[in-house]
Amino acid sequence: MSFMNTTVASGLDPVGGAAATSGAPTAQVHALLADAAAHFRASLRASPKAVTYLRRRGVSGATAGRFGLGFAASGWHGLSPVLRNYDERTVQASGLEVVNGDDNHCYDRFRDRVMFPIRDRSGVIVGFGGRVLDGTQPKYMNSPESEGFQKRRLLYGLYEARAAIQAEQVALVVEGYMDVVKLSQAGFLPVVGTLGTSCTCAHVAELLSITKRVVFCFDGDDAGRRAASHAVEKILPHANDARSFGFMFLPEGHDPDSFVRDHGTKAFRALLAAALPLASVLQVQVIAGCELQHAEGRARCSALARKFWHALPEGHQRAELLDFCVGVTKLCRDQLLALWTGDH
Repeated sequence: MSFMNTTVASGLDPVGGAAATSGAPTAQVHALLADAAAHFRASLRASPKAVTYLRRRGVSGATAGRFGLGFAASGWHGLSPVLRNYDERTVQASGLEVVNGDDNHCYDRFRDRVMFPIRDRSGVIVGFGGRVLDGTQPKYMNSPESEGFQKRRLLYGLYEARAAIQAEQVALVVEGYMDVVKLSQAGFLPVVGTLGTSCTCAHVAELLSITKRVVFCFDGDDAGRRAASHAVEKILPHANDARSFGFMFLPEGHDPDSFVRDHGTKAFRALLAAALPLASVLQVQVIAGCELQHAEGRARCSALARKFWHALPEGHQRAELLDFCVGVTKLCRDQLLALWTGDH
């Protein structure tokens, strides 16, 4: 399908849903965001350089249509035809304009960026992410935080992926908008992305309301391992025996988009099937940096594991962590429990 005649299926821009923003009527804010999304889609079809960028990234017209991708032109007031139809309070609540503190003049927040509409779970557009076409910084920009747009609660692509997550009974969490778009285009549909922020407890809870298995995909570098450590902390309170969590690490130098492009969806699914279980990741983390041949190292391991053990609910995961630490700390079960429960 050509970008020049790409359209978005009707019914993808409903109005209503989330709580009111900054005192402005919720329905008006959502209506403005839907109108802005339509404007950005039209701008994409009229922008050869934006179309060329997406084609170079391997995004098809059909995929751009499915996710409602658009383009914010480079001018300071490109959205004026849309914004003039709404009152000032609604415009400010939408996050689409920025007020210059020096002269109180307003200008478009998003300029010269490919636009990714961000929907809540019911399909309502509640904000945008914008990516530059060149090396300008910041590479990505999101709508500002508000009552209706909270990055710690929203997952990019959840509305589009919900049916696939339910059907396949797994949700894959990645870090980038383009990773979601390209994986979906390659045929891997149960995928969502965080909005330029780390995984949160709210993200985990949202996904567990749809499926009992969540897998996190990370780049295979130091940053990816740090992100995995952060995700573990958010997962632990939810890790009862009815749920399953996995950790998928890509080869260094790859993100999901590049890996699928170079190796294909079948290889990606093989990595997914081999994702490390939570228990294995916990074991790696509790011994990291601990010289277990020394008493001090074993004590450090015990201290690291203690906080994980307390965060886990009663069940197999908790018992397995205890058994593992009995083996590496050279303490008996009762001694370790006494240390961890403070009964000593």
